[in-house]
Amino acid sequence: MALLEHSVREYLNDRAPRVMAVLRPLKVVIENYPEGQEEELEALNHPTDPTFGTRRVPFGREIYIEQEDFREDPPKKFFRLAPGREVRLRYAYFITCREAIRDPLSGEVVELRCTYDSATRGGDAPDGRKVKSTLHWVSATQALTAEVRLYDRLFTVPAPEAVEGKVFTDWLNPQSLETLSGCRLEPGLAAARAGETFQFERLGYFCVDTTEAEARRLVFNRTVGLKDPWARIDQATHGTAARGPR
Repeated sequence: MALLEHSVREYLNDRAPRVMAVLRPLKVVIENYPEGQEEELEALNHPTDPTFGTRRVPFGREIYIEQEDFREDPPKKFFRLAPGREVRLRYAYFITCREAIRDPLSGEVVELRCTYDSATRGGDAPDGRKVKSTLHWVSATQALTAEVRLYDRLFTVPAPEAVEGKVFTDWLNPQSLETLSGCRLEPGLAAARAGETFQFERLGYFCVDTTEAEARRLVFNRTVGLKDPWARIDQATHGTAARGPR
């Protein structure tokens, strides 16, 4: 499986255009961005192949980022968004988190209040200051809503029938399919064709579900992630790195 997934990543890396999608949205309000104003920013369709061209992505006062890209009490080596911390938005601006808003009932963080530096348009600061993290995002007002299916390996071990005293059903992976609703995607993906493949930046490779496309429902299936999480699981279990391509 490691070799297969490595080969798929290498193949799609050269062929899949890049887009931005937020699977578990967390709303961000940029308080000093003018209300009612929106702009379009230029984004690369492929980081190393200019023949893929560019696209325009909308940006405004309200955006979505991934929930996992924010921590109210960040652990060591967590360089993404946290109270008082500045990060870069891909193709956009530097933003600084000012406040986290919690749901009064659940206590969960449901919204971030941030400020932006208008001089950093495009992702660089004129004064040369650096940030340690770049986050993907989508416009809250113009993003598409879609369902995303996260497929993973069916079994939790490489050879489920080879373990003495066990049957293969003992090793079924309960996380082999996770279905997410309410995901937010770039508006340009409204024109995506059935079977078409994209890299969701920082997340993995996804294709448009062919059956759901016929029903005019926007559904994406994960083909493979950008990294192999099973290599770390194998290393923790057996004390050695998972065998794979070199």
